[in-house]
Amino acid sequence: MNPTNSTNQIHPANPKLDEKTISTQPIFEGKVISLQVDTVKLPNGQNATREIIRHPGAVAVLALNGDRMLVVDQYRQAMGRTEVEIPAGKLDPGEEPEAAAARELREETGYVAKSLRHLRSFYTSPGFADEIIHLYIAEELESGDMALDEDEFLEVSEITIEEAYQLMDENRISDAKTMMAVYAWDLYRTTGRF
Repeated sequence: MNPTNSTNQIHPANPKLDEKTISTQPIFEGKVISLQVDTVKLPNGQNATREIIRHPGAVAVLALNGDRMLVVDQYRQAMGRTEVEIPAGKLDPGEEPEAAAARELREETGYVAKSLRHLRSFYTSPGFADEIIHLYIAEELESGDMALDEDEFLEVSEITIEEAYQLMDENRISDAKTMMAVYAWDLYRTTGRF
């Protein structure tokens, strides 16, 4: 998938299953997400409601420093605990995903990548949210200064593939983007491709 595609540019594989939106009721508008309730017409002609979370999209970075991956450990209020994750963050208005990936890597870790390539884009929870994450691989890293947001507190570390799997076994890495990055990294190590 091209990282600049929006959900409106993706064509359904099976149009006979399309649901037609009849109405949309805005419920909540926040700084990160909005919530709406749509009334839709189903393929059988019946109506149904769909609760939809709208999100501006995000980036995540599989940053490799030799045989180690950069991760951040930070508290996640929704989970009620800290989580070890790859650097990531939401897109700013009008921001291209590649620029956002470079920005998030620098802000959260202090590193700048000489090589930044798009791997895949994927939806996090398509049953109720339109959030898309653009996953990048960053290599040839140069260290620098972090630039965290004022409400952002995290610790950066570098881990081996074995440590990544251990953290997954311990449920310290349990988010989809980081797990996907670990599997992609392992595939890259063993086959040379993603």
